[in-house]
Amino acid sequence: MNPIGLPIGPQWPEAFDSVIDFSSPDGCISALKHCLAKRAGIVIATTGLEPSHLEQIRQASTQIPVCLAPNTSVAVNIGMKLVQQAARALKDVPGGADVEIIERHHRYKEDSPSGTAVKLGEIIAEQMGIDRHVHGRQGMVGKRPHNEIGYHAVRVGDDVGQHTVVFGMMGELVEIRVAASNRDSYASGAISAAKFLHGKAPMLYSMADVLGL
Repeated sequence: MNPIGLPIGPQWPEAFDSVIDFSSPDGCISALKHCLAKRAGIVIATTGLEPSHLEQIRQASTQIPVCLAPNTSVAVNIGMKLVQQAARALKDVPGGADVEIIERHHRYKEDSPSGTAVKLGEIIAEQMGIDRHVHGRQGMVGKRPHNEIGYHAVRVGDDVGQHTVVFGMMGELVEIRVAASNRDSYASGAISAAKFLHGKAPMLYSMADVLGL
């Protein structure tokens, strides 16, 4: 394999147009500060961010273009749009719709549930007016209320990432599933987002903006 001429190291270059960050919450904030100093755009695909991190990102987006993307996969973001439409349509279905989110990732993933699962839950909660989020269940939990979203995180082997949203009703269900077979989808989506940010006005963007959804 021939070298591609891409330097790898701890030093930041003197000039850059955009930054793609798949790191850690602390690494993300460090990259954000470098981008603010250079007035460069940044694609933030790091998950596990706390409210304090998100507030710093929002503040930065008033000065530079920022794409906050819990998942840069094209398929996942199309899936999010489908989930939004399904949630809106099923909000007032007779008998109510139960919502469960199952996500599966590799054994080395540190945050749980995944940032994508959290985002899916936020989309559904907004559309259906749900205010209760439950992470797993154990023991005599009683009858399941409709105003909750259940999250279930599976960690196995080298699984790249799978997300399934189930809308369960009496007599029928709707299931929306997105799965990645390798990480190329995340890389290509992130590169598209970085190109999108170039020349854009300071603002907080999403992958929906990048994809025109």
